[in-house]
Amino acid sequence: MKRLIIRFFLLLFVYLVVAIPFKAMNLIPGFSDVRPVCALASIYGVFYGPLGCVVCAFGNLIADIIDDALRWSSLAGFSANFLGPFMIWYLWKRFGKHPFALRTIPDLLFHTLVIVLGAILEASIITPAVAYAYPEVNAKLFAYSVLGNTSVFPIVFGIPLAIVLQEELGFSPYTEEKLEKKPE
Repeated sequence: MKRLIIRFFLLLFVYLVVAIPFKAMNLIPGFSDVRPVCALASIYGVFYGPLGCVVCAFGNLIADIIDDALRWSSLAGFSANFLGPFMIWYLWKRFGKHPFALRTIPDLLFHTLVIVLGAILEASIITPAVAYAYPEVNAKLFAYSVLGNTSVFPIVFGIPLAIVLQEELGFSPYTEEKLEKKPE
C-alpha cells in the first residue's frame, strides 16, 4: 500500500509539473487552455492502469484549483479525466490482439483509434456540463478544444513517449498480474 501511495504522488507531481505552466495559454479563458499534459493520459492509462487514471482526474482538479478555474463543470472534468485514460487502458486490455506494444502499423493505428475514442468520450462528458452551467461559453468551440487537446497531444507526443518508455526504458504495461506480484 505504501508503494502505491508513493507512486500516486510521484505521478501526480509529474502531471502537475507538465500541466501548470501551460494553464496561461487560454483558448477559452477560465474554461479551456492548451494542454500538452493530455499526452500523459494515454501513458498513465496504459502503464499504470486505474491508478494512472485516478491521477489524471485528481491532477486536472488540482490544476483547476491552482489556476483559480474551479467550477461546477470541474466535476465533469474530473470524471472525464478518469474515464478517458481508463477507456484507453480497457480497450487495449479487452480488444488488443496482444499486450500493449506499438511495434507494428496495425498496433499504432489501433492505439490512435483508442485515443480518438477516449477524446470523444471526454468531450461528450465535459461539453454538456459546461454548456449547461455556462451558456455564455461557445459549446462548439469548447468541444473542439477538448477533442483537440485529448487527441492531438496523446497522438503526437504520447505515442512516441510510450514507445521510448517501453522499448528503451523497459516500462511494461499495467496488468492485473503486475498488481498481484510482490516485490522481492
